[in-house]
Amino acid sequence: MIKYSVIGTSWITNSFIQGAQLTKDLVLDGVYSRSEEKGNAFAKETGAKRVFTDFSALLNSDTDLVYVASPNVCHYGQCKALLESGKHVICEKPITVTLSQFKELSELADKKGLIYFEAIMYMHSPARKVLKDAVSKIGTIRSATFDFSQLSSKYAALKRGEIPNIFNPEMKTGALNDLGIYCVYPVVDLFGEPEEIIPTQHFLSTGADGCGCAVFKYCDKLITITYSKVGQSRSSSQIMGDLGTVTIGSVSQTDNIYLYDNNGEKTELVPDIDKKYHMGNEAKSAYNFITDLENEKGFYKECRTVNEKVLRCMEKMRVVNV
Repeated sequence: MIKYSVIGTSWITNSFIQGAQLTKDLVLDGVYSRSEEKGNAFAKETGAKRVFTDFSALLNSDTDLVYVASPNVCHYGQCKALLESGKHVICEKPITVTLSQFKELSELADKKGLIYFEAIMYMHSPARKVLKDAVSKIGTIRSATFDFSQLSSKYAALKRGEIPNIFNPEMKTGALNDLGIYCVYPVVDLFGEPEEIIPTQHFLSTGADGCGCAVFKYCDKLITITYSKVGQSRSSSQIMGDLGTVTIGSVSQTDNIYLYDNNGEKTELVPDIDKKYHMGNEAKSAYNFITDLENEKGFYKECRTVNEKVLRCMEKMRVVNV
């Protein structure tokens, strides 16, 4: 049995806990929250055995693994402290804001013999292989579009003059870190790093990016990435080849995937999947990495390699707000 604790009491943390329940050898131990009231309510809801309101108490506990879902600005500091205290770590995206921070903590984890990786649904979904197989069947690919545009539930508060965390640049949030990253993962995984990235972003009154786009230029293709937290997309991402087209309904969950031939006939490859199963795949990977790294080291290394490429691309996608 592996005991794990969580940092954060948001819906994403609850989703991870629901997913982790599918891996029977992962047992929810505790929840860390700065608010004792929120922590107690969340523990009662999820069945966590204890509540930490002092971060040092979590560090000194016998919890084996910690799922970090705090604001982005806290990821580096909290993960570093957890690794130094001997905890395995799975951290929500972006795992760090900069590539140099990720490399530093990856080296620390290796030195300590600990697991440290990003909680990104795409890498741990069986649909990843299905998508790769489909892309190999559509011939020569010259263009593709990847979009994740989802109107934020906090946008109304922003319009009222408030500054929610997701639109506060001091929290290292914004549309690219929150949504754009989901587009970068499949692009880099399927096609590698581009020769050039041409980015643009629109900044809100708070200084955070509300939406943006980037063209990834390869020697033989152009791929466009768009993302927004201030508008709601109703279309799919698509990869266009000269023998067919692959559409992806949800680029974040890698589901609702269809293959079209050039006559318009479509085949469903991946249906709509409940989010807990996507989160469950992340939890299962964490368990496998911890208990059987000898057999899982290839995939673990692959996750780290793709993560590095994604962070490098995202650094190039950021525009200086002047």
